[in-house]
Amino acid sequence: MTTPPQLTDRAALKRNRARAQDDALFLHDWVADEIKERLTEVNKTFTDIAIVTGFPDYWQHLFPEATVVLDDETLTLEEGAYDLVLHVMALHWANDPVGQLVQCRRALKPDGLLVASALGGQTLHELRSSLAEAEIAVRGGLSPRIAPMGEIRDLGALLQRAGFAMPVADGTPLTVSYANAFHLMHDLRKMGENSALTDRPKTLTARNVLTEASSIYAQHFHDSDDKRVTATFEVITLSGWAPDASQPQPLRPGSATSRLADALGTEETSLDSSD
Repeated sequence: MTTPPQLTDRAALKRNRARAQDDALFLHDWVADEIKERLTEVNKTFTDIAIVTGFPDYWQHLFPEATVVLDDETLTLEEGAYDLVLHVMALHWANDPVGQLVQCRRALKPDGLLVASALGGQTLHELRSSLAEAEIAVRGGLSPRIAPMGEIRDLGALLQRAGFAMPVADGTPLTVSYANAFHLMHDLRKMGENSALTDRPKTLTARNVLTEASSIYAQHFHDSDDKRVTATFEVITLSGWAPDASQPQPLRPGSATSRLADALGTEETSLDSSD
């Protein structure tokens, strides 16, 4: 079996998260409200809930009866024990996202539901491009500074690869404003979302690079109403069901018993093969 590339330095990620502050977890607040709203639309009562996250205290407070586990490479979830698994704000740091989803599916009972929320590919595109342009201008090269994040189509495909039935993926871009790029980077540290890339530079970024990046950011991504800058956080939500015989099944091709023309109330016209 091929070992997935270790894009994330798990020790660094753990340190970053340990420094996170509750007043900066607004993305978790938004995700929590979104998940609760989605669950009210599901015609099912969930009694055995598991949550996978890098912020266990926050999510345990929201779901006191849930089993909360860390998003380690191997999840400490009992197989077939839960009717709902939430994987929250962690999949974008996973070295093996398919493996995470497969473990979640195995932890679900038949017809159990997975809801996974993570940051998507449009997240921090403004900061990413500003840092890249600044580093090229000042140093003549690029360093990996912001983790690559999956696009919605790719993440949706992971649900199918992991064996989920009725997979759905959708994304929501959230726009946040800051006084400047330095305030944004400071907030990322408070969120525990600063870089934990394995190949990240291990020394502090030169001040002149950051100053140039802040100037580029302000020039290209300023709020039209004032001098603040904007930052995008794309939250992608995945949902899928553990397979069960009670679920709707696709029909075998050619097995239809009704004609489309009858359903539409129209007359069917044969095609002339000679045309």
